[in-house]
Amino acid sequence: MPTFPRQRPDGEGLALAVLVVAVTLVSVLPIARLLLEAVAPGGRFDLSNLGSVLAAASTWRATWHSLVTSLAGTAISLVLGTAFALAVALTDIRAKAALVFAFLLPLMIPPQVTALSWAQLAGPSSPMLITLGLAPPLGAPNPLYSAEGIILLLGIQHAPLVFLAVRAGLRGLPREMIEAARACGAGRLFVLCTIVLPMMTPALVAGAALAFVSAIGNFGIPALLGIPAGYTVLPALIYQRLASFGPSIISDVAVLSILVGGLAFLGFALQSLLIGKRDFRSVGAPSAALRYRLGKARLPVELAAWGVIVVILVVPLVALVATSLVSAYGVPLNEKTMTLGNYAEVLFRQDATVRAFRNSFFLAAGASLLLMLLAVPFAAMIVWRGGRLLKALAMLAEVPYALPGIVLGIAAILIFIRPLPILEVSLYNTIWIIFFAYLARFLTLSLRPVVGAVQQLDRGLDEAARMTGAGYLFRLRTVLFPLLAPAAAAGAVLTFMTSFNELTVSALLWSAGNETLGVVVFNLDDGGYTVLASAVAVVTVAAILAIMGVTALFGSRLPRGVLPWTD
Repeated sequence: MPTFPRQRPDGEGLALAVLVVAVTLVSVLPIARLLLEAVAPGGRFDLSNLGSVLAAASTWRATWHSLVTSLAGTAISLVLGTAFALAVALTDIRAKAALVFAFLLPLMIPPQVTALSWAQLAGPSSPMLITLGLAPPLGAPNPLYSAEGIILLLGIQHAPLVFLAVRAGLRGLPREMIEAARACGAGRLFVLCTIVLPMMTPALVAGAALAFVSAIGNFGIPALLGIPAGYTVLPALIYQRLASFGPSIISDVAVLSILVGGLAFLGFALQSLLIGKRDFRSVGAPSAALRYRLGKARLPVELAAWGVIVVILVVPLVALVATSLVSAYGVPLNEKTMTLGNYAEVLFRQDATVRAFRNSFFLAAGASLLLMLLAVPFAAMIVWRGGRLLKALAMLAEVPYALPGIVLGIAAILIFIRPLPILEVSLYNTIWIIFFAYLARFLTLSLRPVVGAVQQLDRGLDEAARMTGAGYLFRLRTVLFPLLAPAAAAGAVLTFMTSFNELTVSALLWSAGNETLGVVVFNLDDGGYTVLASAVAVVTVAAILAIMGVTALFGSRLPRGVLPWTD
């Protein structure tokens, strides 16, 4: 019988202690520090600053703008996401995998790129419209630079969140009641309105809550479209205050950050209120998904679905590519103005953009790798060991991702604005403060797929290794990591894609020499270098498409639902 190297009996306890410390640092400490600064600026209890910020007219004007754009954007997301989920889950339309891939792509594209691409689609300076002879007269305003433009793009950006929630609910829908209603002569529309949608209430509410919270914390779209129009939401107000006054106003922006977090909390609280006191349990086990035969209506439904994809995805990206290929913004795209010089400039000659590519890759890859290593033992403990402590740690790990990124950014500044105790090393104005924020924000992205995989995993191999004397670290290396590698890799891909183009956190934390791709796109467009910003944006979209395409090829080897675009 083979012998196993023995570990100390407290190996698992040591791992648990490391997890407690890690989650405390990335989840508990930032929120606690933010709350402390709001009520005790500079370490002295004083509510006058809190009162002055809450009494300012600009605070409540930005709050009202945030609520209006988020609620209206959520309504668009709800309609769009639900319609696509019903079409994909309940009908026999063709090419579903490609349709799902295309519909989820706006969620993967950074919001600042979404805003930039749509801005190139309208207005008198749009190279695509000028080329087609459809540009409005010079001096006409760009309709996207408005509250309506922000609402439209927030709705499109977060519609995939509603889609994912509703599609998951439809997959777990028992067919008995539906088949009984059909047997009694009920039509499809009657069944949809009286059975399917009422039973989908939890999924609809959950999707709407996710869309609302994401819209409240969205910085890229309201910043690129709202700031030029003088329409300020709370995240943009925080950015403007910090950019104008620096750390001296940190107590004020801490209060504003708590206000943003409070609005996000209200979204989740409303979700609990709407479904908490109602019983949505159904009789019967989930079965194969329904496939309503559309007959002659199938082609029109397919054309309508792909038409929406063309409008919300393809046309804006074509406009973005057109802008990236012209020699100057506002000229038509033809053989005389077409150039690849913008790409050569941002990829090889501009120090800031070259550095941003390098920084973003380092931050995304480093965070993905470290969180993947942390997620495997964390997930195994949550599922197999259980207990109140681990359940609490799992909930705390969700907090930084559930809160708007602007809140986490301010919290990171508060933690690291002074040198670390004992070490006397400052992380403020370094790339490491962004790295810390990424670890905190994206821990749950790496954790969720692995938790799902552990729940489907037979613990027998781990128990067998334990019985033969294998220590915890040895089992972790030779049993858990090999078995959970596909799910862990999927979580790492999600983390990498999300952090590679992140803007909301890094917009507050970047410093000279530590730019990220999201910051570069925002700064180039804000500085009037629209063609260069478009070139960077096109490269980032190409990178996202490449990653999603490669993972789609290996989707069959991953647990179902781990990567939504491969299912």
